[in-house]
Amino acid sequence: MKKYKDIIEYVRPSGLELEEKVVGIQRVTKVTKGGRTFTFSAIVVVGDKNGVVGYGLGKAGEVTSAIAKGLENAKKNLMRIPIINGSIPHEQNGKFGGATVFMRPASSGTGVIAGGAMRAIMDCVGIKDILSKSKGSSNPHNVVKATFQALINLRSANKIANTRGISLEKVFNG
Repeated sequence: MKKYKDIIEYVRPSGLELEEKVVGIQRVTKVTKGGRTFTFSAIVVVGDKNGVVGYGLGKAGEVTSAIAKGLENAKKNLMRIPIINGSIPHEQNGKFGGATVFMRPASSGTGVIAGGAMRAIMDCVGIKDILSKSKGSSNPHNVVKATFQALINLRSANKIANTRGISLEKVFNG
């Protein structure tokens, strides 16, 4: 995430109706001299179904506490994703660790073709039509981070025009 600070548009959570989804819960065992200690880690995705989404990781001794900590962390990392007609603007790849994801815009009525962790993110961000594939590792942590890396790299036509210093009217009208 730190690598993309200049292109991420962060959003403040105040006034947003956020939907939350728990992507994965893992039980972690630490073996000590006194026996085994169990803790839980939860990865949570939140979004407003209108282009704003974030994820967070929470760790605690109980599942509910881990989810609550994950929600707090996710609300601190909200970012805006460009959506055009319920889909993404262009094809995009993402990679994190052993997980690789591929996303392609789809025509209206296709639905969300995604599995597991990617589906939860697409539902929270508000994407209704997309073709996607997750390759490599199916570890939910890596898949979520690879999906967010791909979503962060999406750019709308307006953003590209502003970067180049031209107007879209000039591009389309010649």
